[in-house]
Amino acid sequence: MPTAAALSSEELVHNAIRRRAIEAVVWGMPVVNFDLMYQEMALKMGGCFNQILYWPRLLDWKNQTLTPNPDVIYFMPFFDTAEGPLVLEIPPADDGLLNGSIMNRWQAAIEDLGPGGVDKGEGGKYLVLPPGYDRGRVPPGYYVMASDTRLGYALIRSVLKSGSAADVQKAVAYGRRMRLYPLSRAADPSPTVYLDAGDVIIDSTIPYDLSFFESLQRMVDAEPWAERDRAMIDPLKTIGIERGKNFSPDAQTRQLLGEAILEAKAWLEFRFSQIAPYYEGRHWFFPATKELMRNGQTFWRVPDSYPTDERGLVYSVAFFSALHLGESQYYLMTTGDRNGRPLEGSGRYRLHVPPHAPVSQYWSMTVYDRATHAFIREMPRMARSSQTPELEWNSDGSADIYFGANAPAGREANWIPAHPSGRFEVMARFYGPQPPLFDKSWQLPDIERIN
Repeated sequence: MPTAAALSSEELVHNAIRRRAIEAVVWGMPVVNFDLMYQEMALKMGGCFNQILYWPRLLDWKNQTLTPNPDVIYFMPFFDTAEGPLVLEIPPADDGLLNGSIMNRWQAAIEDLGPGGVDKGEGGKYLVLPPGYDRGRVPPGYYVMASDTRLGYALIRSVLKSGSAADVQKAVAYGRRMRLYPLSRAADPSPTVYLDAGDVIIDSTIPYDLSFFESLQRMVDAEPWAERDRAMIDPLKTIGIERGKNFSPDAQTRQLLGEAILEAKAWLEFRFSQIAPYYEGRHWFFPATKELMRNGQTFWRVPDSYPTDERGLVYSVAFFSALHLGESQYYLMTTGDRNGRPLEGSGRYRLHVPPHAPVSQYWSMTVYDRATHAFIREMPRMARSSQTPELEWNSDGSADIYFGANAPAGREANWIPAHPSGRFEVMARFYGPQPPLFDKSWQLPDIERIN
């Protein structure tokens, strides 16, 4: 490499663009993730803010969001408080059960809802306030959610009593008891608009190309700068993103941005491979650190801490954050087998789930495309769970789950398919997690290759 003195002015500019673009990708990942989901609703379904996107049945591969759960019914209210506070009414846990979180546009949790949230299963009216709203103007009877951003959304799951068709429909009907409306219309609210995404390909996987920066420009324009992020104003100007101006890079800059975002992707994938294991000597890991969770729970106000690398990593593989993670659900992931080798669709694998899994609701195993962190396209199913009606159990209450392009003979009911030419990853979900999961007196073995 030449010394700094030997670099031409053009080389200095190009290096600055590449360097600052990489940091912009990592820093901006959660808001781009949010924008991509909203744009899919708006462009493909004609939806807008203050409406609820939902799926009328269990998810299939057409839901191309990041690591979604195919064993619950999803509801996603997107909100904009520009015209005042919004009310989200949650039904009590009588005929069903909801869990989820209300988040700002950076996907930091404002509050959890449902039995594991502030209403403790009794339901109620959650009131989302715009930034700076005077709490003294809030009438009684609401759970007050003060957001530091104007835009945000909630991810809400209607949890099944079983995997039967009848219980799926009950979960849909129960979730549709939610209502979303302005506080100013609380005395006579209009009907809530629900947008049915059941037959639409909703693709919010992260695009590692110029469209990422176009999305970031929309998010920079959407709201005033948070004080903590003002240091990004100049770096973003370097790559052509400036509040109130069009993003229109020239051909040379477009090439540099294209190179930079691929390097940012490689950096995030490297960080993903370095996450510490959950169990000593095994390959399952929890995909977020305590530092990241503390920041997310405080709108990124922890003194002397701003883990943007970890945040970028998490929202490159997932969406949603809970304020009290571990009360309603918990997650473990793996990308490798017992020997640490990548999980290949061309292989055949087995996971032995021991008996007495520490959950009060259910456990599940879900397969995702390693390249996109979404469901593998065109697959007939993505998961098996303790609620799968046809799941075959061992005599001691354990279960063996199989992965790969082809099902082992006689084990089709417990098989999750993968594409033969790609790699995959597995997420274990625990709904209603119990202490043995956290004290590790119950442990999930590694996945083993069997052919």
